[in-house]
Amino acid sequence: MIDLHRLRLLREVHVRGTLHAAARSLGYSPSAVSQQLAVLEREAGAVLLTRVGRNVRLTEAGQVLVRHADSLLEGVEAAEAEVAAVAAGRLAGTVRIAAFQSAFLQIVAPTIRALSAQHPGIRLEATEADVEQSVPALRLHQLDVLLGDEYQDQPRVLHSQFQRDTVLREPVNIVLPAGHPEASSRHITLARLADLPWAACQPGTGHHEMHLRACRQLGGFEPDLRYTSDDLLILLEMVRTAGAGALLPDLVIDADAPGVVVRPFDAQGVEREIFLLTRQNRSPTIEAVTEGLLAARGGSGT
Repeated sequence: MIDLHRLRLLREVHVRGTLHAAARSLGYSPSAVSQQLAVLEREAGAVLLTRVGRNVRLTEAGQVLVRHADSLLEGVEAAEAEVAAVAAGRLAGTVRIAAFQSAFLQIVAPTIRALSAQHPGIRLEATEADVEQSVPALRLHQLDVLLGDEYQDQPRVLHSQFQRDTVLREPVNIVLPAGHPEASSRHITLARLADLPWAACQPGTGHHEMHLRACRQLGGFEPDLRYTSDDLLILLEMVRTAGAGALLPDLVIDADAPGVVVRPFDAQGVEREIFLLTRQNRSPTIEAVTEGLLAARGGSGT
């Protein structure tokens, strides 16, 4: 009989590409992973992995086993959650959430508070992480719910094995120091801010690409990106204290943020969508958590 724990190891190696990477993610030694996979090959009666340089690749038999592993492991996960709920007489179990900073603060934290009263049997674990880091963990059942963001006209990779729900759509705003000459305008033309130093996220991020595209397409200039951080609250602080400009979504900015003014674009602007991903066939416990996250900001599934 094939051991489910060893199936998880095989799937981890498949996703990570090397025994060392799989072992590191699981907290095992490479030799321990190798030994367990050798046992799995004996259980399956077939060679499951072949070496390609420093990496490993699944054989045809290994690919068949990984394909079935997903449904088997999801079935076990759902059964465990249902048994726990029956035993407790209520929804129960652990749900692991990953979210980027502003969603963590404004969506995840309020949901944890609300669900602790509604479903005290559910244990929520949350961590700050971006989408790229979290998708493999979601696929490998190391996470259960992922909150990510996507800027207008910059679609992220579609993952057909996941269910995606829209939490909210929000505008991106122009944020200026309170003393800036344009601060008194109700709507701001981006082109009039070409000489401003700007604060944006690091190169390679969706926010960085959005900022460049907005300045080039809507403003007609190349922005002077003088301050960079993937922490949007730091960008807000650079507007307040260093006289920079920033393009920030609603979720980042308090209505009474001191020292800054928040203005919409005077023409067609930019939107950001916040979405959540889960594996298909959500258990009742995970369904309750996703409903709580959607309700936290008045979102609705798509």
